[in-house]
Amino acid sequence: MKIFASRRRRRVGWAVGGLLLVLAVTAQVLYSTGIYASWRDGRSLDSACDGTLAQAGLEAALNSSQPRARAYDDSDYLTGCSVHSSVSGRQKSYLVLRLRWSTAAPPSGDLAYYGLGYNGVTNQAAPLGHGWPGIVRYDGGVYGVVVALDCENQKSKALVAYGELFGKSNSTTLGGLGRVTAESAKKAAEKYGCHVRALGKQVTGLSSARLGTPDTAKPLGQAQGSCLALRGTAAAQNGTPDVMEYPADPDAPQTNCYLVTEAKKPGYGLYGYYGAIAKEFMTGKGDDLTFEGHDYSWATATCPQSAQPAVFVLYHLWDDPTDTYPVAHYSASFANSALKAFAEHEAKQRGCTNVRMMSGA
Repeated sequence: MKIFASRRRRRVGWAVGGLLLVLAVTAQVLYSTGIYASWRDGRSLDSACDGTLAQAGLEAALNSSQPRARAYDDSDYLTGCSVHSSVSGRQKSYLVLRLRWSTAAPPSGDLAYYGLGYNGVTNQAAPLGHGWPGIVRYDGGVYGVVVALDCENQKSKALVAYGELFGKSNSTTLGGLGRVTAESAKKAAEKYGCHVRALGKQVTGLSSARLGTPDTAKPLGQAQGSCLALRGTAAAQNGTPDVMEYPADPDAPQTNCYLVTEAKKPGYGLYGYYGAIAKEFMTGKGDDLTFEGHDYSWATATCPQSAQPAVFVLYHLWDDPTDTYPVAHYSASFANSALKAFAEHEAKQRGCTNVRMMSGA
């Protein structure tokens, strides 16, 4: 009997040892072939940003086939996450996605973007396009996409998504950033009960081009995008015969147009802010819109998409490189007439009414 028991113990030992060996070999295979890493990275993406991270577009944004997500801890936001490229070295990129409700106070970091609206083309933003209520902007060497989704079931509320790309920026990577930000905003709206209207199509390549260099100027009479309303004004007689503009887009929550001097320097900047972005702007600048003595004019309008009034602003622009105003003498009467034309045209495109000119500097 003892002999049989001993044999059974040896057989059990061999079986256990064999099983452990198989598990060890399997683990080594999974680890060495990258299967485990891929599974781990996939799990991190699935749970990122409270499960609202849209993964389509990540590979294009980061130029990486195995991105991995981490939590982005900041109590100012509804949720946030960062996604890192598996590429090493100088080509390594990462993406940060943050989401918040427009009813919450905007963090100071987001408001800082609006602080230099009077300084050249600093605060410019291109429309995201593709039918999405979003913009593409460039701040401090970093490209960002902002998408603001108004909640139809809560008119005073919107879900705002911020995507930022740190690393290589080109049409492909920016297109990926735009897709991730837009589709994550949509997922978050669905998750948190914000009912939104029919949204846009898939975001593809986005241009990294920005306004400001002389080659981006064209004659006022050729304006057909965001500066179209200025064609009928006396801009040319007031020292700005040219414009710098983006394509017109009634979905973009920010619009801007620049009136340009013969020396191809932006002399006046005109901005339109809508919905959650208008609220951010007003929170950041305060009701008086003072800009350290810089001249400006502003107006508001009532829009059907949001309880927040739209805000329109014209700035007399400063030029840092020359330490001067490209338009030496500010004309308040021209500024008011130019802004009125811009605001009324913008309002008409979006179904907004009751354009009101406010006091300026």
